[in-house]
Amino acid sequence: MATTTATITLSSADLLTDSLSLSATQTLYKAGTTTGVEEYDMGRVVVPAGGSPLILVDATAAGNDKAGKIYVANKNTDETNYVIISMNDTVIGRLYSGDWMFIPWSQVDVSADIEVKAPNEANAVEWVFFHEGKTFSAA
Repeated sequence: MATTTATITLSSADLLTDSLSLSATQTLYKAGTTTGVEEYDMGRVVVPAGGSPLILVDATAAGNDKAGKIYVANKNTDETNYVIISMNDTVIGRLYSGDWMFIPWSQVDVSADIEVKAPNEANAVEWVFFHEGKTFSAA
């Protein structure tokens, strides 16, 4: 069994009237179990400016109704450039240079691909999809 752990730490001395210090850790498990997720897909792609969104994770092969987590990072160094992350034509958000996201994804809707689009300038994007396995259909 693989053990993959995600940790996020948030801290600020001046966001609130008191100091802020939060930390959360989560082990990535298969759905409804304490067995670690053992598979992942990853990549780095340069998303061209304008045009149609690129599919980072194809929902048709993702393993319907299984546990999955998506990490996406915009590696562009120009703070004015961003990418738009969407799922099933619904915008999840914008990632500006250096921004990243980590979200759960259950792949219930096979038309709900994870897509990325760069409206202004080409952006390098890195991504990892941690998952339980894929569903393959006969050709």
